[in-house]
Amino acid sequence: MARIILTDARVRALKPRGTARDIRDASLKGFGVRFLPSGRKRFFVHSQHKGERVWKIVGDAADMSVHDARSRAREMLAAIRRGETPGFAETLFEDFAETVFQRHARVWKKGTLAVNRGYLRNQILPHFAGRPVAQIDRLEVVAWFAALRTTPAAADRSMPILSVIMREAEAMGLRPEGSNPCKGIRRYRRKGRERFLSDEEVRCLSKTLAAHETHAPLAVAAIRLLLLTGCRKNEILTLRWSDYREGHLFLRDSKTGPRTVWLSSPARRILDRIERSGPWVFPRPRGRGPRTDGWLHEFWDRIRAEAGLADVRIHDLRHTHASIALKNGESVLAIARLLGHNSPETTLKYTHAADAMVREATETVGNALAGAER
Repeated sequence: MARIILTDARVRALKPRGTARDIRDASLKGFGVRFLPSGRKRFFVHSQHKGERVWKIVGDAADMSVHDARSRAREMLAAIRRGETPGFAETLFEDFAETVFQRHARVWKKGTLAVNRGYLRNQILPHFAGRPVAQIDRLEVVAWFAALRTTPAAADRSMPILSVIMREAEAMGLRPEGSNPCKGIRRYRRKGRERFLSDEEVRCLSKTLAAHETHAPLAVAAIRLLLLTGCRKNEILTLRWSDYREGHLFLRDSKTGPRTVWLSSPARRILDRIERSGPWVFPRPRGRGPRTDGWLHEFWDRIRAEAGLADVRIHDLRHTHASIALKNGESVLAIARLLGHNSPETTLKYTHAADAMVREATETVGNALAGAER
C-alpha cells in the first residue's frame, strides 16, 4: 500500500482508477485517504484496539483540508487507544464494502471476485449505498431480499456477499458482535437448473461432434473432454501439457484448489491425438495463452443447435458425467471425488437424477410384469 506525506496538492493530483485504493500518510501512522472509482476522496483512520481492527471515516476530502483531516485523525486515533470507540455512524456501507473486497482479493479467485463485484454493484449497492454500515438492521435486509424475489438466483448469490460484509464489520468493530442481519434468512427455493443428457442425447451429440471433427478438431476435443472428465470449462481450457502425465490430469488451481483428475482410456486417447505446439493443450491461434470462453461457447451454440439440444449448457456436460456415474452405481462420495467437490454434500443435488432413474425402472418393471400376466 502506497505511503506518502499527504498534502492538499498531492490529494488533488492523485487520480481515481478502476478500483478503490488507499494512500497512507507517512507522517501520521493510521491516517490515510481513500480514492474511489467515482472520483470521491475520503480521509480515514485505521487502527487496532484490544486486538480488534477499527476503521473510521474522518471526512470527505472535498470538505476539509489535509491539515484539518490530520488533526481530526490524531484525535480519533488517540480516542481509539484510550478505548473510546463511540458509534460508527459515519462509516458508510459502500466504503466498508470496498475495504472488504480489497481484503478478499487475496482469498477469492479472480473470476469469483469479478462475479461478486457484479452482484455488489447491481444488487447490493443500489439499496444500501449511503447507509451507515452500523445502522443496517435485519428488517432492512429482509425488505431488500424480498425486493429481489423476481430474480431469485441473483438474490441467493447476493445474500452471502452481504453477509460477508456484515461479518467483517463485526470483526473490525463497526457493528456489535453477533449482529449480522443476514443470519437465518432463508434463500429462495429455485427449481434446479441441472440438465442431464439421456443416453440417446449423448449418442446424438457424439454423432454431431464427429461431423465437425475434420474442420474443428480442437473444439471437438474440448467438448468431448468436458463430457468424459466432468471437469469445469476453465479447467479444460487452461490445461497445460505439463498437467497431463501418468495418465492423469494434475490441476494446479481448480475452483476448489489443486486436484487430480483420473482419466478414462477414451479421454487419454483424445489428449494423445492432439498435436503439441506449445505449453497449452488448447492454445490461441495467434498470441500467447489458452483459448477463451468465447471460442468454445460459439462452437457449442452451433453444435447444440444441430444436435437438437438447444436447452443444454456447456456446464450440463459436467452434470451428465455425474448422472452417468450415478446411474452406473457409483456412490455419492466417489462422484464427489470425480467432480472435485470439497464436500460430498455438494454432490447431493445429483440425487434427484437417481429419483428419475427409479421412476424409469418402475415403469420398465411394471410394463414387463403386466405383459407377463397377459
